[in-house]
Amino acid sequence: MSDPRVEQTLPQVLEKRVARFGDKPWVIRGDDSFSYREIHEQSGRLAAGLARRGVRSGDTVLLMLPDDIDIIHCWCALAKMGAIEVPVNTHLRGNVLNHLIDDSRARVCITDARFVDRLLEREAYPGLETLIVAGGLSRAQRDAVEARFEHVALEECFAAEPFDAGDDAPRFNDVGAVMYTSGTTGPSKGVMITHAHSYEYALAIVECLDLRSSDIYYNPLPLFHIAGQWGAVYGSCIRGATVVLSQGFSAGGFWPDVRRYDATATFLLGAMANWLYQLEARDDDHDNPMERMLVVPLLPDTDGFKERFDVLVSTVWGSTEVNCPTRSGFDLVDSRTCGYICDGRYEVRIVDEDDMEVPPGVPGEATVRAKEPWITMAGYWNNPEATVRAWRNQWLHSGDMMMRDEEDNLYFMDRVKDAIRRSGENISSMEVENEINAYDAVLECAVVPVASEHTEQEVKACIVLKDGAGPLDYEDFIRFLEPRMAYFMIPRYVEVVDALPKTQTGKIQKFELRDRGNSDATWDRVRAGVRLDKS
Repeated sequence: MSDPRVEQTLPQVLEKRVARFGDKPWVIRGDDSFSYREIHEQSGRLAAGLARRGVRSGDTVLLMLPDDIDIIHCWCALAKMGAIEVPVNTHLRGNVLNHLIDDSRARVCITDARFVDRLLEREAYPGLETLIVAGGLSRAQRDAVEARFEHVALEECFAAEPFDAGDDAPRFNDVGAVMYTSGTTGPSKGVMITHAHSYEYALAIVECLDLRSSDIYYNPLPLFHIAGQWGAVYGSCIRGATVVLSQGFSAGGFWPDVRRYDATATFLLGAMANWLYQLEARDDDHDNPMERMLVVPLLPDTDGFKERFDVLVSTVWGSTEVNCPTRSGFDLVDSRTCGYICDGRYEVRIVDEDDMEVPPGVPGEATVRAKEPWITMAGYWNNPEATVRAWRNQWLHSGDMMMRDEEDNLYFMDRVKDAIRRSGENISSMEVENEINAYDAVLECAVVPVASEHTEQEVKACIVLKDGAGPLDYEDFIRFLEPRMAYFMIPRYVEVVDALPKTQTGKIQKFELRDRGNSDATWDRVRAGVRLDKS
């Protein structure tokens, strides 16, 4: 008799949904609808085509694709053949993108024509050999690509017959993805995710939303993120629901889309919910088909939000590494909670700097252990030292400062690490600092998070100029950074300081800079009217 816990690979789940739901829409994009059967068949043909081009089980394959059906076909195809997907944030460029490509050790990148120029900015990649491109290339792009890479159009990779993995089909404890998440003391690290891990994450979202096969799940989150790909698309598959891929979140477009598609469930970042709440109130705000929302983190007036839009709201705490160890249910104790521990699957301890557990009411770092195998990270890709640090004393250290109350509700307090959370993106302060330090007038800098009006954080750069550099040209500085990093990493606030606060050993005391917030000396690019290219 099979153990249902091991039937947790995407190919197994998808086959079962095809058998039950067949021609029911799994994915809707604009006016186009794609059934469970269509995606199953197309991804099988793509898997066969990729295998003929040398992709093998265990290979890492970069996916740098927009939020459309192509990335879903590729994700499913790679899962069927036991290859490892490496989703790439489509806003990345420059050194951060180059690090991800090099560290992944991928030989193949499946990308869209609109992103090819970023891959051509660097003269050579040590390991990347083949580009598979969706969409048409210009003549200049084609010439440049053919001079550097093996090249084929994605549409040419669909074979006549589907892929048959046979006895080599992936198992629940095989690594199926490497997801890059921002580093704390170094560059972004790749989190190794097993098939059981991604299934568990998707199932957590299903449970938090009480998702049903009759639901239309509106997804405003990008598919290179776990919340978009697994929470929305995979979660819908697990439950047999239909997921709508948006054109990207828009506060003004959210409710019209919800009404257009008759959407009943969604996952919003706290900033998104806050933007919706800040819209001018309308008499028909409550007249919408939306029933259930997962909001992370909760906005301050969650009760008012629920009443205004007539929705149920739940929340969760987790990360790429630790998965989702908490649930809140729709009966929220307050607007700050992260829920309670999912005791059947996880243990969570709040510890001090010596890893000693602290009592209720005292903040500390949240550490996690799973009661089921393979549902937290399998380690950091190509980085055993970081893996050992994260797993010290046999507990997975989250880097998040939490507090538990007497009733075992958990509350997020702060980030132990230096990562910044902005618009749903985790940002490594060190990666931003590296690019700022390349600006000719900068002697040194420190990047810190400051409070945002949208429940998360904004990026602030504190800069010491070189002697004789003269006053900083703020707009020129921002334009220097723009082609070197994703738009969400570029500081909103910039302050020129005489010196950075440091310890006797020379370590920058960032807490002092965070505590200063935005002083009168701080330049705000938004108020200055400096707009960024978000392509």
